[in-house]
Amino acid sequence: MAGTSKLIALDWGTSSLRAYRLGQGGAVLDRRALPWGIMNLPVVEASAIGAKAGFEQAFEEACGDWLRAAPGTPVMAAGMVGSAQGWREAPYLDVPLRVADIGAGLTALPTRNGAVLHIVPGLIERGELPNVMRGEETQVVGALRDGAAGELLIGLPGTHSKWVRIDGERFTHFDTFMTGEAYAALSGHTILGRTMERGAPFDAAAFARGARVALGAGGVNGVLSTIFSTRTLGLTGALNGEGQANYLSGLLIGHEIAALRAGRTAAQLAADPAIVLIGEGKLCERYREALALYGYTRVDVAAQATEHGLWKIAVQAGLIA
Repeated sequence: MAGTSKLIALDWGTSSLRAYRLGQGGAVLDRRALPWGIMNLPVVEASAIGAKAGFEQAFEEACGDWLRAAPGTPVMAAGMVGSAQGWREAPYLDVPLRVADIGAGLTALPTRNGAVLHIVPGLIERGELPNVMRGEETQVVGALRDGAAGELLIGLPGTHSKWVRIDGERFTHFDTFMTGEAYAALSGHTILGRTMERGAPFDAAAFARGARVALGAGGVNGVLSTIFSTRTLGLTGALNGEGQANYLSGLLIGHEIAALRAGRTAAQLAADPAIVLIGEGKLCERYREALALYGYTRVDVAAQATEHGLWKIAVQAGLIA
């Protein structure tokens, strides 16, 4: 096995489990992707190893051989494995908080093979409309440059898009938009999908047309009104099936950015804040294009944010030197 293991890091979500063997300085020595998310665990006889048998088996498949090859290597996990439906609940930490305080909130879980799994806590922002994240906090930590100062807006596009405001070394506020899930539901389970070609190639013009909707007069009626235009533009021949799919994507992302720009997060930032996107490359590029239409031009995309974040939190916690 090439390289000396310094940390075994798990990104354990709802539908998948990714494992990383990290060496000196957080360098990725090996990686694995398994289908064992917390809602799809291996089927194991529970009486043999307890009620959490599926988690134990998934853990063994993810990194058991790595641990046998390098006993005593610290192990850490982030994501839904620490939720109420996970292996063991890791209590939320309250926002606002210092980025450096996350490492002090790890939950230790002894496993059957003798290793201790350290689970990263999620974050909660309390109030009339509470907001939570679990897993994204680790990606945000990984995207931050050491010693960075000033204000930063970090976007995590996806099923449930997150927008996190960082002020110096502190998480100060975050918002959630169910943009990805709304797109899947609207295109797959409503009349909008009847004339739409799902999975269509990217159509930049149709996407931009949708993204601009919230900037215009019709956008004031809100997304529940404007989404119907996906169908009517098809009925009038303005958009074909491919165009409708891209138009709806742009429309939902445009409304997300418009709401963000008008909301609490952006109101406390500069007119054109520094933005970092974390996520799948093609989706981040769509967001970058939509952000430019709304006047946000200082946009970067962070790579390997999860791996970097797990390493940095392990250092915070004193698990590695």
